[in-house]
Amino acid sequence: MEGLGFRVWQSPVDPRSQTRDPRPETLDPPLSTTLLPPTRRPTSDFPVVQRAGIGLFRRVVRTWKGVFRGIGERGIFLRDIFRGMAHPSTYVGETVHQMRAIGVDSLPLVIIVAGFLGAVTAFQAFYQLFAGVQYSVLGLLIRGSLVLELGPLLTSLVLCGRVGARMTAEIGTMRVTEQIDALETLAYDPVGYLAVPRLLAALVMLPVLVVVANFTAILTAWVTLLLATPVTSNDYITGLRLSFTPFQVIYGLIKALCFGGAIAFVCSYEGYITRAGAEGVGRSTARAVVFASVSILVLDAIVAAALAQYISS
Repeated sequence: MEGLGFRVWQSPVDPRSQTRDPRPETLDPPLSTTLLPPTRRPTSDFPVVQRAGIGLFRRVVRTWKGVFRGIGERGIFLRDIFRGMAHPSTYVGETVHQMRAIGVDSLPLVIIVAGFLGAVTAFQAFYQLFAGVQYSVLGLLIRGSLVLELGPLLTSLVLCGRVGARMTAEIGTMRVTEQIDALETLAYDPVGYLAVPRLLAALVMLPVLVVVANFTAILTAWVTLLLATPVTSNDYITGLRLSFTPFQVIYGLIKALCFGGAIAFVCSYEGYITRAGAEGVGRSTARAVVFASVSILVLDAIVAAALAQYISS
């Protein structure tokens, strides 16, 4: 064709297209450098001693993870309580109702318990005296035992079973029946409506109940000594005034304040996280009473260690 005067046209060709493979270059790594995923060796493959050690280690890790998780969840719940206090319209009316349920409705039980406590304390103090001791010491012993320790502690433990169990059962039932979910749907703060009133009511009414319990116990101890022993009213009243300082009453009220806060917080939290229907409500109630009772004993030791040195000053 070129000899006849015709020229064959050819499209320009990129020389790189003749040598470049359009497929991506993939190079298989050597077998020796390939990273294989780690395989978990079954525990049953280990010897008996090692299996026991592995099981113990896993239980310890799970336990501590649960402890720290519980501390974090309770811290978040406490944060929500303080946040809910910023809206008084949510909890003022319910707080008055809870003050009646915690304080007024508990008066008969507190008076009965304190009455028998005062009588028992009077008998034990009298029959432990040895010859030559003045009877006025009985008033000092009874006042110190009741005002500083037995009055706040036993009153709080009794109310923990009555008031605390009721708090947990009420809030837990609301949780399993989805009433708390309904409050959240309506943009209503459930913690501010349920936990804050109970906490404030317990902080106010527990010291009041402790004052009533101390007065009742001291009065019944006085009557018991007058009717069953040769102790006179003058001896008993003299002992009550012996080495008395106002801080002794404040010391007992500080304990009552701490115990009331512990009961309300622990029981409200356990009710708030209730799951699994009626069985879960019962389990949460039992756990709340146990945890609140232990918290009361721990707080009692902490307050005593921190403030007992100032009792006589």
